[in-house]
Amino acid sequence: MDPTVLQQTPLQPSPGIGDGSKSERTPLALRAFGALLMAGGVAVVPEVIHTLAQMGTVFVEKTYTDDSLLTIILYVTLALSACFCALASGVLGFRLLRGNRQSARLIAEAVAIGLVVAFSADLLLFGVNPGLWFLGACALILIAAHVWVDPSLSDERELQRRLRLMQTREEAEDGTLGLDKTGRGYIELDFFNLFWIFVIASVAGVVIESIYHVLVVDFGHYEDRAGLLWGPFSPIYGFGAVLMTLALNRFHNAPIPVVFLVSAVIGGAFEYFVSWFMEYAFGAIAWDYTGTFLNINGRTNFMFMCMWGVLGVVWVKLALPALLHTVNLIPWRWRYSITALCAALMIFDGAMTLVALDCWYSRLAGAAPDNALEQFCAEQFDNQWMENRFESMSIHPDAAHRSS
Repeated sequence: MDPTVLQQTPLQPSPGIGDGSKSERTPLALRAFGALLMAGGVAVVPEVIHTLAQMGTVFVEKTYTDDSLLTIILYVTLALSACFCALASGVLGFRLLRGNRQSARLIAEAVAIGLVVAFSADLLLFGVNPGLWFLGACALILIAAHVWVDPSLSDERELQRRLRLMQTREEAEDGTLGLDKTGRGYIELDFFNLFWIFVIASVAGVVIESIYHVLVVDFGHYEDRAGLLWGPFSPIYGFGAVLMTLALNRFHNAPIPVVFLVSAVIGGAFEYFVSWFMEYAFGAIAWDYTGTFLNINGRTNFMFMCMWGVLGVVWVKLALPALLHTVNLIPWRWRYSITALCAALMIFDGAMTLVALDCWYSRLAGAAPDNALEQFCAEQFDNQWMENRFESMSIHPDAAHRSS
């Protein structure tokens, strides 16, 4: 089927949630699920009251200084997301009860995200507890409403997915897949390209830094240079590559000295910010250039800014075209599903790494675990495990600038 035909064929409005009209085909189902959603919103209210009461007690008694920063963040997240779910579920249920589907799909998806956030925060704070049942009941009602009231959504989304795949296949056959269609830059700055740039650069960074350490810093001694809990990934290099791509994409035809200078400034600023953030948030020191030529507070120096400049030139002139070719080797039928799965795993890995670092900091600062997540980290990622995993990093609680 010619994709231009699909482009010219307007998608028919779905008879389910979100088509912007009054319900004509399923008025009873709409009202029934509207009532259930209102009941689900009411079911979340006890969890909201319980969370707000606990937070109120903490602030009235001024015991919040005994809690870790992570616990406070989880409490606030749980309270806000639970309040939102209760309110939005009630609004959505009331609209469906009156047979009004306008903007209902958007509200339903927002509630679903809120429920996931609230459920996660509750589980991480208190472990498995009765409060999860209220959130779970509301989630089941929301899922049922989507399945029964809006069955045609899956057909509509499948049509859109097929159109996207057909366009991707055409670009792959023409050799233009991933290139900037406007011609102003080299690579198309979409999520797919940037995500795989991040992943490949994260792995390459670990390899390059490990070789540099073995051959230059401490000859013959291997040291784990990974920056995440799991996998051979160094997110500093990944984010650095993404930043370089965003900044230098339009400089792919620029003279080498221009690319070098821009890369040196951006790379040095990025290295300085990462060093400052790690020390501010976790008291973590992974490098210190104090005493070296033209160093800036020991966080970056002239030599490494020049190295960033060279890396930028190599990246934009040589590596980026090769990387785009490598990424396009992913079969076009699988590229979106594989990317979505890998992105979810990387986000989870990154989030757990930040949590594990925060718990490591708290333990070294003498604070006992005060929520289920911190207890889990204390058991699975204790101090010895973290020291072995992050060999090049040391935590100094006294060096951190945060209050808890």
